[in-house]
Amino acid sequence: MYLKDFEIRWNDLDANRHLANSSYLSFAAHTRMSFFTECGFDQQLLVKYNIGPVVFYEHMYYFKEVFLGKPVKVSLELTGLSDDKRFFEFTHNYYNLKGQNFAHCEIMGGWISLETRKLIALPEEIAHLFDKVERAQNFRVLTKEDTRKYKKVPVDL
Repeated sequence: MYLKDFEIRWNDLDANRHLANSSYLSFAAHTRMSFFTECGFDQQLLVKYNIGPVVFYEHMYYFKEVFLGKPVKVSLELTGLSDDKRFFEFTHNYYNLKGQNFAHCEIMGGWISLETRKLIALPEEIAHLFDKVERAQNFRVLTKEDTRKYKKVPVDL
């Protein structure tokens, strides 16, 4: 399991003076990007292939409040990946100083070409980087159908 440390800063709070929901998502995104960088998916590689990660959805579950100045840890586990590495799924857990789990996040995403703005499979030269990533106990192989499991579609005005 990958872990990233954070300290809750003044600008991470909301009007209730506890960690804002937007900060939870920001911590998760920062954790993912740190993880990608440490796995070799750094900015130079993303620029070379003109690709980037996109989020399809993030589901947050809050269990307990967290306040200013408190150190926290955010975990990341790879819970799903398509055979062609086009789609990925991660789970984040948020822990306080005592190791108590105060929130949980599930995220699914994919990779896009920044030229065509369409989903792509990862080029083989970099797809192998995911082979080194530890899989969660509940890991599964993702299909395109998994990305649509909530059956949400746009509804225009």
